[in-house]
Amino acid sequence: MAKNQSSLDTFRALYRDIKKGEALKPVIYLYGEESFLIDMIQEQIEKLIPDEMKDFNFDLLYGSETSAEKAVGIARSYPMMADKRILIIREFQKLDSADGGTILNFLDYFKSPNPTTILCLIDEKFPDKRRDPGKYLNSKQAGNHVGIYEFNKIHENNLPDWIIDWTKHSHRMTINPAAAQLLAQLVGADLKLLSTEIEKLCTFVDTSQEIGTDHVKKITESYREFNVVELKEAVISRDLNKSLKIAEQILQQSNNNTAEVIKTVGFFYSVFSNIWQISRLRERGLSKQEVQTQLGIKSAYIFNLQYREASNFKLAEMPQIFEALLDADSAIKGFSTLDTSSIFLLLIKRIIG
Repeated sequence: MAKNQSSLDTFRALYRDIKKGEALKPVIYLYGEESFLIDMIQEQIEKLIPDEMKDFNFDLLYGSETSAEKAVGIARSYPMMADKRILIIREFQKLDSADGGTILNFLDYFKSPNPTTILCLIDEKFPDKRRDPGKYLNSKQAGNHVGIYEFNKIHENNLPDWIIDWTKHSHRMTINPAAAQLLAQLVGADLKLLSTEIEKLCTFVDTSQEIGTDHVKKITESYREFNVVELKEAVISRDLNKSLKIAEQILQQSNNNTAEVIKTVGFFYSVFSNIWQISRLRERGLSKQEVQTQLGIKSAYIFNLQYREASNFKLAEMPQIFEALLDADSAIKGFSTLDTSSIFLLLIKRIIG
């Protein structure tokens, strides 16, 4: 992955190349914690071989279940009645065999790969760069026939952009920035869950409509009362009376107060993480534009919204707010004699100050 390139940028470029039929390098190494994006790339690579050709020209192996010798042998074999064969190995670094074979067996193959095989290796981490085969894979020589793609977790700041892109990419529909921001805060950074909620939205909303915040509130109320959004707005405005009133309403409407408080604590942790980052950069003297650039938030709407929210809090308040969130999380999980309502209302009071 190019320097400063995000996982989202990497996914866009590689996915586009595969869909266009661009020639892939004989060896592709996919790694990182963002498994959802890796799985989507794998799915597209699998489609390069027609279903009727898969029996002879496609193999999916798991490193914990096969040997390095067998895997290399398959990679070196030629396709049958086709131009290409595909070998995908997940858990690549778990490859082993009874007679001592390891991923080092691939070193010679990496140096001279079979031009008729697309070998796709998948793992959470890159091999140790201090020794082969990781050392070779990381070298300039490998660049001619090895493609390395890293997929780190998408930062929360970039989730709204991902939601906007994914809605357009997968469903040919548009979601406005406010709705994308709300969905990111309600659902969190689980891309698989986000994709499921986006699919629900696109099924629920007429194709001629732009997806807005009302649609998001409606579709997500099955697992979270959307009053939490109103609570957030009251808390950010530092309106204590309104905040406490909404908090009480949330508890009255909830079927499981403990679960509701746990989810709300997580929600506010995400909100104040954004506020903390902006406050920290402003404290360092960065201009508004410099803060946006530093955080990598492309949408002006989303950034301006977060910037306004951060304006209501000082950096010096952040430790106490995060301490309040941590205390509430511990208390609601049983490390306190306070009842659920008291824990929740005390949290609100401590955040607002």
